[in-house]
Amino acid sequence: MPVLRFPDGFLWGTASAAYQIEGSPLADGAGASIWHEFAHRSGTIAAGDNGDVACDHYRRYRQDVALMRELGLGAYRFSIAWPRLFPSGSGRVNAAGLAFYDRLVDALLEAGIAPMATLYHWDLPQALEEQGGWTCPDTADRFADYADGVFAALADRVRLWITFNEPCMFTWMGYAVGAHAPGRSEFAQALRAAHNVLRAHGYAVRRFRARRHAGTIGITLSVQAHVPANADDPDDVAAAARSRAFNNEWFVDPIVFGTYPAALRDQFGDLLPDIDEADRALFQTPVDFLGVNYYTRTIVHADPSGFFEARACRAIGQYTAMDWEVYPAGLWLVLKQFHERYGLPLYVTENGAGFEDETVGPHGRVEDVDRLRYLQSHLEMCHRAIADGVDLRGYLLWSLMDNFEWSFGFAKRFGIVRCDFQTQQRTPKLSALWYRRVIEENGI
Repeated sequence: MPVLRFPDGFLWGTASAAYQIEGSPLADGAGASIWHEFAHRSGTIAAGDNGDVACDHYRRYRQDVALMRELGLGAYRFSIAWPRLFPSGSGRVNAAGLAFYDRLVDALLEAGIAPMATLYHWDLPQALEEQGGWTCPDTADRFADYADGVFAALADRVRLWITFNEPCMFTWMGYAVGAHAPGRSEFAQALRAAHNVLRAHGYAVRRFRARRHAGTIGITLSVQAHVPANADDPDDVAAAARSRAFNNEWFVDPIVFGTYPAALRDQFGDLLPDIDEADRALFQTPVDFLGVNYYTRTIVHADPSGFFEARACRAIGQYTAMDWEVYPAGLWLVLKQFHERYGLPLYVTENGAGFEDETVGPHGRVEDVDRLRYLQSHLEMCHRAIADGVDLRGYLLWSLMDNFEWSFGFAKRFGIVRCDFQTQQRTPKLSALWYRRVIEENGI
């Protein structure tokens, strides 16, 4: 079978998030995050799990970087825990917290691995949440100050920056649905929170530009392929477009075009905050790339009684333990749509599959064949997108290790490295050995 080669310089890596792997969330003067507080509420997390230890990466990062080097990774996407640096959300930086990321960045560079830093992967300081969290406009200013402090300390060595991870997910699930931290169910306030996140993003990019850093900066979106149940039915086609506007375009349209998608204005009416001229200029502060987090698709049928007058249909096919359909062509579709709509360079910043009960076999191996096939098929779609002219510059799979999977606790395993959460033993799975060869050959 011929090898599908990727362009020279294509960036191969893995991704993670602070609260999901670090553990020691209150160590060395750190403050509590909304996820630390949320995970310690009764009934919020499966099996009562929390991130107090997780993968103990805070204390074992050198071992983990050595493992990344063995796997040949070219890049590592990690997030910075805001409360480690500013325990109350603002004020004087906590030197001990900053020192951890300083050491991590140096260790990555010594191993020949490019650090990609995400400023916000859902762990708002609890002290700011108590002042209104993302529903409070001042939080955007506090985020700008936090970002500027991180840039000052690390941007001399970190060249790839992401402001926010999946803003649609953490604003909607955290402030409207209540299933994620901070666990609020306030529909109108969720829209206000989203608006403030866009302001925070713009402020951070402006701070980055003002410092004239040599690197690049963008934002990462959680996306799905929204496919009409019947491609010949104009109502289904329109319903899929509305669903796509909510899930995929809500945060990118303001950044690129300075406006919310029309479907959001139609659905939310006066509850959707106005974008005035100052906001428009702020939101449209130029970014260098967009990150795409893709896992599955949604088949959409028109339904006047549904959210956005649409409802999801279940396909017959293979599903992961997250009950997400395995649909590789959706990644190609999303990459094409983003390329054509926004015209910006792209990275796949997350893509992977979660399963359960992946144990070490009698020969000391974890035979995660389903994950390997998932990754293989999705990389084929990345290659197809590049052949179709998409400016795709890298692929960072989710995730390096099994970790704390938010409200699912430790039950769902996404890692190409197995983590035994009792002993903290790391065991590369079959998919990790396969991925190492992909990187070596720059192809599949």
